[in-house]
Amino acid sequence: MGMSLAFFVADRDSPTSRMLALFLLCLGASIALNVLVALPYHERHGIPPWDGLFAWPQVAAGVFAFEWLLRVRRTIPAGALNTRGGDRLVRVAQALMLLHGALAMIFPVQRVEYFTNVASLRAAIVESAFWAFAGPMALAVACAGVSVLLMLNRRPDRAESLRGVSFALGAPFMASAIFLPPALAPFASITGLMILLVGAVQYHVTQGRRAQFMARFLSPQVAQMVSQRGLKSATDEQTIELSVVCCDLRGFTAFSAATSSKKVIQILREYYDAVGAAAAGFGGTIKDQAGDGVLILVGAPIAFEDHAARALDMARQIRSSGIAVTARWSDGDLNLGLGVGVATGFVTVGVIGAASRLEYTAVGPAVNLAARLCSEAAHAQILVDARTIECLRSATVVHSLTPGETLRLKGFAAPVQSYLLATN
Repeated sequence: MGMSLAFFVADRDSPTSRMLALFLLCLGASIALNVLVALPYHERHGIPPWDGLFAWPQVAAGVFAFEWLLRVRRTIPAGALNTRGGDRLVRVAQALMLLHGALAMIFPVQRVEYFTNVASLRAAIVESAFWAFAGPMALAVACAGVSVLLMLNRRPDRAESLRGVSFALGAPFMASAIFLPPALAPFASITGLMILLVGAVQYHVTQGRRAQFMARFLSPQVAQMVSQRGLKSATDEQTIELSVVCCDLRGFTAFSAATSSKKVIQILREYYDAVGAAAAGFGGTIKDQAGDGVLILVGAPIAFEDHAARALDMARQIRSSGIAVTARWSDGDLNLGLGVGVATGFVTVGVIGAASRLEYTAVGPAVNLAARLCSEAAHAQILVDARTIECLRSATVVHSLTPGETLRLKGFAAPVQSYLLATN
């Protein structure tokens, strides 16, 4: 029951974790009722006709465990395997657990005398009454095990697969604790719970590592906002004015053609780290990261009144750290450079995609303009559009911008006046 509370508090927004917490809660209630209530009652008063009620916490534990497995399966995109067949196995397992509960209500005496913590397992297994209760439970565990194997064959999310494997390995031990002799039952129960606990801890470790990795590239404020407002509210489609920063490497195509792929990956890793650190530092959210190009939103999903100033400060930081990276890796005639473009305007942002894959996207002229300015920027240049300057509130920042060329850009009918952002 303590594990149940811990799982619920740690991951209450996850439907799979809630089902797992309910399973552990019912399992704990079952142990408490049978050890602290049922056994003492049997010793004093015998077996009452309503004794089958003590079996229902076990039944509920099985139903919730299999419901958890079903919800894990539904997080996996449909593949070549028969999805419905695997789901049917889980429903069969739940029905078998309900059958076990019904038999306990009909034959309460037989359940206590021939199935629950029997004195001698060898003597019990030759009794038909034992198999009347053990059979449905064993078949339920077997159905769930096959469903887990089918799920693993579809390559589910690694974190959930760890819990699935731990459940498949621990379930037989926990189920056997119901009928094993009193001297062995606690050890079986503890073994099953420990196996499940190891898988659950690995699940949260894996999720934590993912969050730590993504935090290097995404604004940490995004996670806080989602936690406070929920994912749907935080990512609803909306049209807002924001600033866009786009950067890419100069000479990267020629450099990568003449350089080993291992070295290219090392360069990109340093480059992405530098850009990601700059984005996180100024509240930016990386929207696209493909090849040597990175596109960053400043003002969504976290809104900033000073998004234009933040975008320019971020562009400076990207230029500074990017130049250091390119200088370190340039070699003879193979020189790398960095160009940056900044644009501001109204953009529609929101989540698009199928249930299996979602993407936070931004659509609007400012996104395209930032990319075009970036492609026109020479090494170490930051090209800025006029709207970004209009949104600036600091005269000091405005004075650091000087008019550049009037550019004819693809996708824009009118010429675009560019501005150069000074180094300091």
